[in-house]
Amino acid sequence: MTNLSRRNILKLAGLTAALGSRPLASALAMGNPGVAVKSRVPFDLGMTSYTFRAFTLDQAIEMTKRLDLKKITLKDMHLPLNSSEGEIKKVLEKIRGAGLELSSCGVVYMTTEAEVQNAFRYAKAAEIKMMVGVPQPPLLELAEKKVKETDITLAIHNHGPTDERYPSPESAYKLIAKMDKRMGLCIDVGHTQRLGLDPSVEVERFFDRLYDVHFKDVSSADAKGTTVECGRGVIDIPKLLKTLARLKYSRTLHFEHEKDEKDPFPGVAESIGYVRGVLAAM
Repeated sequence: MTNLSRRNILKLAGLTAALGSRPLASALAMGNPGVAVKSRVPFDLGMTSYTFRAFTLDQAIEMTKRLDLKKITLKDMHLPLNSSEGEIKKVLEKIRGAGLELSSCGVVYMTTEAEVQNAFRYAKAAEIKMMVGVPQPPLLELAEKKVKETDITLAIHNHGPTDERYPSPESAYKLIAKMDKRMGLCIDVGHTQRLGLDPSVEVERFFDRLYDVHFKDVSSADAKGTTVECGRGVIDIPKLLKTLARLKYSRTLHFEHEKDEKDPFPGVAESIGYVRGVLAAM
């Protein structure tokens, strides 16, 4: 894999694109018939609706389907946190009717006890088993209590150099290490790299609490780094995917493409194609 150029990876990505809606496992198996490739790549690919934040929910669903992804995590511009149970159920039915799975919600910010209570009410009504959230540190004990009551996993999201609460995966991990096992992490690999940390190292260090990954590439390994198409930035994407596969990460990589808010589809499509090409090479 280390000898593959970006051009060769994108050629391999073309193979998966040519397969249309066929499963990713089938695409990977084509070059090695009879091998259970899925067991080597145990995770799924999904979409953060935040990528399509300038679009309606219906448009976000349609673009996710066009990208041949089956899982979506909703940000509150597509399902407001003050939605009633009935409104939430209608959105859930719409997502399922489109052939997608509502895999999680977030990032959900919690600054008061009332916001913690409401966040778990919201997630429970949406029948979500995992919420990506950022409770203020003094609210972590209440969040843990709600996790135990609802059996909803809470994955704390790190936001890099400008985040005073949880800049790095470690900053959250050290606060929850002795808490319920369902208190875990959503590692944003872009913000992790912007701290000068290697995302491959960080996912391995904290793998026992890794419940979600927000996947992207960034232009530089410092606070000035911004989202770019996967393979065009400084993150070693092949190394990261290989690390996750070796660790048998079995949840979802949710693409979060923050670039080109008004027209994100080409960039996120390129990123997904690049990642599929890397996986095919693996």
